[in-house]
Amino acid sequence: MANEKGSIVISLTPSESRRLIANGVANLDVVQRALKHGTIVIGLGTTNAYVAEELLRSASGTKRELEKQRYAAGVITAEGLCVVPKEARINEIILRNGAVSEERIGDAIETLTADDVFIKGANALDATGTAGILMANRLGGTIGAALGSVMARGVQFIIPVGLEKTIPYSIVDAAKRVGIERCTRTMGWPVGLMPVHGRVITELEALKILGADDAFPIGAGGINGGEGSVVICCEGNPETLEEVMTLVRHLKGEAPVRVVSTDCL
Repeated sequence: MANEKGSIVISLTPSESRRLIANGVANLDVVQRALKHGTIVIGLGTTNAYVAEELLRSASGTKRELEKQRYAAGVITAEGLCVVPKEARINEIILRNGAVSEERIGDAIETLTADDVFIKGANALDATGTAGILMANRLGGTIGAALGSVMARGVQFIIPVGLEKTIPYSIVDAAKRVGIERCTRTMGWPVGLMPVHGRVITELEALKILGADDAFPIGAGGINGGEGSVVICCEGNPETLEEVMTLVRHLKGEAPVRVVSTDCL
């Protein structure tokens, strides 16, 4: 029957989730338009490294691999809150009309318009859909420098973030209670927290962009390499869901990102 609907259940490790989210971001209409006739600024971050790879592939038509282990600034490790030293990082990817630009990120941000795209990942996501970014830099780092221009100009602000980063507390309320100067002791770097508002893309949004009618989480966690996994049910047309399942099976086994070095104080 034409109206027949089905459902599938998938599980994704954090690295698999990053690849899926990257596919979703790359297929957004606003991103595809900016890729052809505009500017896309992709801030540092492990999820953004996957997004950059997918956009580079979409622009060139061939597979492109970044040094994802160097495409990060602040990271959470087993030691605590750490940063990747500047000398160990590669520069942010900036795409103008589908070609990589060598300009500095600050200069690129100052030229953005409402048709352009700024992509920055997050460290937390709450139940209201508000994302939060941790800041170990006393001036707010990239997000602190960029957000005023991005919001003032109405730039398309896309926030790719995995469901593993969901916290059971209001990010707005948490942001009022923390800050670098308020930390007396910390595992790693002291931080502040900035709530940010843009188009949040989790695994759920990515799955709907890629064809599912609906997607919702039904489990989380795991062992034997499945730590941090999410379990998701997708609903929709059976043929489309089969295509989604094929895509997910293709990205299974995505290797986790291990940064080259960290400074954890």
